[in-house]
Amino acid sequence: MNNLVFDSESLNHILEGKNVSNQEIIEIYHNAITDPNELFSTAQILRKKHKGNSVTFSKKAFFNIVNLCKDSCSYCTYKAEPGEEKLSLMSKQQITELLELAKKYRCVEALFVTGEQPEQRYQEASDWLKENGFTSTSEYLIHASEIALEKGLFPHTNAGNLNFEEMKELKKTNVSMGLMLENISERLTEKGMPHYLAGSKRPKARLEILENSGKLKIPMTTGILVGIGETIEEIIDSLLAIRDLHEKYGNIQEVILQNFQPKSDTRMKDEPSADEKYFKTIVALSRIMMPEMNIQIPPNLSPKSYQSFLSVGINDWGGISPLTPDFVNPEFSWPEIDKVDENSKNAEFDLKCRFPIYPEFFSFISKELQDKMEDIQNEEGLVKEEYWR
Repeated sequence: MNNLVFDSESLNHILEGKNVSNQEIIEIYHNAITDPNELFSTAQILRKKHKGNSVTFSKKAFFNIVNLCKDSCSYCTYKAEPGEEKLSLMSKQQITELLELAKKYRCVEALFVTGEQPEQRYQEASDWLKENGFTSTSEYLIHASEIALEKGLFPHTNAGNLNFEEMKELKKTNVSMGLMLENISERLTEKGMPHYLAGSKRPKARLEILENSGKLKIPMTTGILVGIGETIEEIIDSLLAIRDLHEKYGNIQEVILQNFQPKSDTRMKDEPSADEKYFKTIVALSRIMMPEMNIQIPPNLSPKSYQSFLSVGINDWGGISPLTPDFVNPEFSWPEIDKVDENSKNAEFDLKCRFPIYPEFFSFISKELQDKMEDIQNEEGLVKEEYWR
């Protein structure tokens, strides 16, 4: 490839939908450091070609089921210890009450989030499960998902490294599931690095879960965390690993690109947040590497500039809640949906509400789940505008 990566031959190579290699992506990145405009415009051409001029989101309620966690990541403020004020151990009644409230707010998604296998480390988690009539967190999640469907919401579970059988059972009630790859680098698991005390974040463990989701044909959300000390090569390797999984199984429904923001009560509190230019370059590279993929950034983590990411290749805002905070990033409030709509329109994009599963993945779920979505579904397979507004 020439030094000027975006000559006509290279541009055509990308726009024709041919996979770009690891080395080509590295060269494109290094050329974009000085002038990213051609990279950004190419990403936007691909985004418009494959996704049109709409940007989607999921109207959700965030269920912080249990935030005890057997892992300890250097940047995480979600995890609680027993006795802490932020500890969450939701009862069946609390889950039901929040589902009923979410339905009144016309939320569509019930996002169920837990720490990593909390009962393996904490007696408090085992006692809580026993009080509610369950022996494992996954059993409880299955029960919560069943209630959500009864109440007219659609479950999306993000509970870390669930095993094959647990995922197989949750597939019956969840229209989609999620597990962040974060990064494929073993280096980031070494002593002094962000994932050193997080066994579940080891690349082999994460990839095995994502592989199982493919075998089970579960519409899966995954993604990377940008700005935690990774190299550009490690970012590219991580994105290529996601692309390879999708080429093998076809079940990766979206890729989240999440920018690191330091939190005051973590070991990485003094680390800088992800540089915005660097982050936008990663977003654009992701679109070039996966032209047809649904690519998302969380708007609350770029509160002053999220709309500008529409010009570098994204097509989704992820879940936005009118009701519950982002318990993973509590210092960053969700933007108001009306404001996201206004900012999207100003950037010449139409905001549309989707289910936790994208329309192109409906065939992956049971007819029973598909039928439950029909009442509030429009002809595009999205949520009727008169419902979510």
